[in-house]
Amino acid sequence: MKFVLLYFLIVNCISYALMGIDKTKAKRHMHRISEKTLLIFAFFGGALGVLLGMYGFRHKTLHKKFTVCVPLFLLFHVALFIAAYRGGIL
Repeated sequence: MKFVLLYFLIVNCISYALMGIDKTKAKRHMHRISEKTLLIFAFFGGALGVLLGMYGFRHKTLHKKFTVCVPLFLLFHVALFIAAYRGGIL
């Protein structure tokens, strides 16, 4: 259980930081972090960090694939966590 929570904490912190870094790079017209990378982090546990980064940094909020996929990934993660907890896996 501790490992799973630590994983989610780390991946969400990284995801949030990536959103901030990408926003900064966008403002400075620098080489950006790919949308694919951001969505992969969201899919593999970092959806909350990406979602908080989207609205905290006002970044990618007009991109449909982010406004649809990221909340769906987050709902999936919550449902998976609840199912694992109820099933005695966690």
